[in-house]
Amino acid sequence: MSDEAYMQIDHDTWNYGQPRLRSAGKITLPEIHGILPFSGVRNPTSVSSTSHKVSLTYKTEANGWQPRIGFAESLSELAPAEEALIAPGIYDVEFQPVRFPYRHPSGRTAEHTIDLRFTWQSGLRQFVFVRNAESLSKPWVQEEIDAIADAVPHHEAHEFLVIDGDAYSRQRRDNLRRMHHLVAFEPDPVSDRMVETAIHDLKTLWRMSDLTPHLDLVPWRIFQSCLRLIAAQTLGANLDAVISHHSRIWRK
Repeated sequence: MSDEAYMQIDHDTWNYGQPRLRSAGKITLPEIHGILPFSGVRNPTSVSSTSHKVSLTYKTEANGWQPRIGFAESLSELAPAEEALIAPGIYDVEFQPVRFPYRHPSGRTAEHTIDLRFTWQSGLRQFVFVRNAESLSKPWVQEEIDAIADAVPHHEAHEFLVIDGDAYSRQRRDNLRRMHHLVAFEPDPVSDRMVETAIHDLKTLWRMSDLTPHLDLVPWRIFQSCLRLIAAQTLGANLDAVISHHSRIWRK
């Protein structure tokens, strides 16, 4: 077949002169009945090829247990937030809550929006800075973190925490997500009491499936109660493995 049989279309070959497309911009949500709006000072949600932007609904005592919308810049940022949301003693979790100026190591003045703020029932307020391990290993990043920590407004937080997002494996993130959903949106105190009693009475407890013959509950209710009890730190399990009916569990 001759070359004349082929028709060359303009973009069959790479066109280095193509204009750069505009960003799709921030993703904004309209008002949702019965759900409190996002309360942060910066909306981190946008189209990205490098991180998974996340939106969620969550409940805290500070919000009167009403669901509120939260935005996280990545799954690594979401993981410590969901870990805090299920922690005993938590009062509030805020996403992108405060922006403040700091002196960059280069000498210029810059602004930083903190990733998360945890407020505990004791009154302790913590700013949380989340980055991956590779970023945290760079000296210039550490210098910038130190500068940000030094500039934290004392009336906004008592402590400044730096968290390695890579410490949260995919399995741990998935387990935290399931536990948070069950604790916040699918409570079952009757089942939880029955399972907790069985856990303390059973002398041969090894796997979650060991509970099934001793409870008048369907397996899925036992499984969900175990996840809520792990979240409450009444029951122990390996969070870096996907939790299932066959998972090793232990009393705490």
